[in-house]
Amino acid sequence: MAAASPLPTEQLQKIASSACEQAIGDAALYDHSKVADWNTAIIQTILKSLIDATTVKTEGAEPAQPSYKYIANSTVIQHIGSPSEPEKHGRRGMHSAVGAYWNNEKDGTYSYKWEAAEKKGMDIVITITWIAI
Repeated sequence: MAAASPLPTEQLQKIASSACEQAIGDAALYDHSKVADWNTAIIQTILKSLIDATTVKTEGAEPAQPSYKYIANSTVIQHIGSPSEPEKHGRRGMHSAVGAYWNNEKDGTYSYKWEAAEKKGMDIVITITWIAI
């Protein structure tokens, strides 16, 4: 993570976790027909939360734009088998990485894995990237 994160790590984690909880809701299992909607909801919630949290609001003036541009990525990975049958439960292999050419003092990235997704037969990995304006 960069030295100049727009928000404390704990707040980034809370934003990512809350977005996953809101999007997945009461879904008990991975449902391929809903994954696109889940990803869209997660990303939109994260972006809105980041913008709201980092927009400077001055009384009597229009809110200023945040000092960062944001990129949110959500990846949903289905487990093999059913979470209700742990002995048959498996995972698909996955590795994700990101690289960038940027200002290490002002720009950065944060990754988060929503642990609650495991009970629903999936993994959800969130990446939040910020670039100083």
